Amino acid sequence: MLRLLPSLRLVVTASAGTDHIDLDECRRRGIQIAGAGNLFSEDVADLAVALLIDVVMKISAADRSLRKRRVDSRAITLVSKLTGKRVGIVGLGKIGLEVARRLEALDCNVSYNSRKQKPFVPYPFYSSVVDLASNSNVLVLCCALNDQTRHMINREVMVALGKGGVIVNVARGAVIDEKQLLRCLMEGEIGGAGLDVFENEPLLSQHFFSLDNVVLSPHAGCSTLESYVAICQLLGRNLEAFFSNNPLITPVI
Repeated sequence: MLRLLPSLRLVVTASAGTDHIDLDECRRRGIQIAGAGNLFSEDVADLAVALLIDVVMKISAADRSLRKRRVDSRAITLVSKLTGKRVGIVGLGKIGLEVARRLEALDCNVSYNSRKQKPFVPYPFYSSVVDLASNSNVLVLCCALNDQTRHMINREVMVALGKGGVIVNVARGAVIDEKQLLRCLMEGEIGGAGLDVFENEPLLSQHFFSLDNVVLSPHAGCSTLESYVAICQLLGRNLEAFFSNNPLITPVI
């Protein structure tokens, strides 16, 4: 596409992620890129915690049972409590920090994995995702998708998390090896998952639909009225800055 647009000088994206943009080629061509910055961080963090609560307390499963006008004891009993859970956050950027702040208020024990240890962060750091999973009841995925993180959450990580473990993904679908996730969910290797993103979205495996230990969301982490208004304003400000020869408001490169 970039070859077809030789006069292109600016790309403005309404997303926080940039895995859909060839950043290296844009740098080579001198193309500026503006993104959403941290605008969606709070909304995505809210959804991550909502998905976690739903999976752990089986809210959606109980709702489905009641809508069928029958009470399925499996859907409304034997739920787990969130308080005291050991939650490992993969990717402690702005979204990850917002998730951690919310989980601290719920008396969860937070630890994290990131490319490198963050200064002035009070949470225990694990350089290995497998080690983080081994010491967690829950993994919340907030990292960027790149060559290093693609399929980072593989079967080894899921087995390390354990049979009662929960995975919440508000990052990108391909961070998880989705085939192995389905296998682990169906075989009881992990306890459940809350997914806002999928490896081949908007298509997703039909196998997810039959699993009561999975809560699905249609990549809706930033779908709030407030954020939609704000991103429109931000896009306009970036365009205005570019055409006024001023620095971009939220530059990616």
